[in-house]
Amino acid sequence: METSTFSGAPTAGPGSNAPETAQAVIRPAAIAHNLRQLRDTLNQARADAKKSPSIWAVVKADAYGHGLEHVMAGLGQADGIAVRSLWGAYRVRSLGWRKPVLVISAGARFSREHVQDPALYPLHLVIDNEAQIAELESLRQASRLYIWLRHSGSLNHAGLRDDAYAPVWRRLQALLRAGVLDGVGHMQHYARAEEAEPLRRERRAFEHLIHDLPGARCTENSAALLSGPDYAASADWVRSGIALYGISPLAGVTGPDLGLQPAMLLQAPIYGVQCLPAGQPLGYGGIFRAERDLRIGLVACGYADGYPRSAADNCPVVVNGRPSRVVGRVSMDTITVDLSAHPDAGPGTMVTLWGADDLPIEIVARHAGTIPAQLCSGVTARVPKLAG
Repeated sequence: METSTFSGAPTAGPGSNAPETAQAVIRPAAIAHNLRQLRDTLNQARADAKKSPSIWAVVKADAYGHGLEHVMAGLGQADGIAVRSLWGAYRVRSLGWRKPVLVISAGARFSREHVQDPALYPLHLVIDNEAQIAELESLRQASRLYIWLRHSGSLNHAGLRDDAYAPVWRRLQALLRAGVLDGVGHMQHYARAEEAEPLRRERRAFEHLIHDLPGARCTENSAALLSGPDYAASADWVRSGIALYGISPLAGVTGPDLGLQPAMLLQAPIYGVQCLPAGQPLGYGGIFRAERDLRIGLVACGYADGYPRSAADNCPVVVNGRPSRVVGRVSMDTITVDLSAHPDAGPGTMVTLWGADDLPIEIVARHAGTIPAQLCSGVTARVPKLAG
């Protein structure tokens, strides 16, 4: 199995041309590896010789904060790309993507002008309300849409409830027979894909709903795929977002535990060092007080960069390949870290904040009381993204 090239070692250090701000190093090679890993998982789960599911690579939220332009090189073996909006579809087309694009925005509005634009095809749209059906019924076009009908399921966000699902499916079948559509499939978003028994219940309920309604099925996300690959392998399409970027969707498990490689390494330089005497407070609110004399590093990153303000004392960081910790409250522009065991670290030393083999983003999310997807998608525009 391939191994990641990310480690806690700095990309720059004292005396070098260290950056002055936080930076996110993005590795398309890791994304390509993760895509292969997911496909291998599906292939190994197949008990017969049938083709394994096609994979939608989900790139909403600017590729989960990684930057769409930076990840495209790693997506070449995906079967399609899923975006949030028609604008997103135009964006991936402008970057050279020629395979199918799926627009998954809830309640998406689409004009005749857009859906008749050949530059967007092959184009798949998710339909989740009856108003959209009326718009489709007014279309007559040369290029034909593929429609995925979304069920609300237990999530109860966008989508059709049980009693409305089959009648809308029949209306779509009429459009399919009329040549307006290229196909009609079934889609569901699970509410509890990380939990085995609730996931089984959601799957059974959806199977019962569509039992007499022919069409391709796309229900499995990263969590469902990884927690139940045997079932996921029976689908026609699966969707992978978070796992594609090397991050585990399963509680208590990291991406590396699943054979995935982190696609984002977040680092920031130390811009100053100070000695904090025992008993002295540190940071806003004085919530931290030194239990002994400490050597403190001031790191050029804060919540304005997307580092979580909720990260508690002792949230791990890595300095020169060795562990350290956050001390004191995270501020807008600064994180303070304990350098007492790092006499070699000083201004210009890069501190790893997440995404290394020895510091998975899942660990930081756990300390911050949030989920990894919020961290990576929350990296702000002032953090430059570099190819790694």
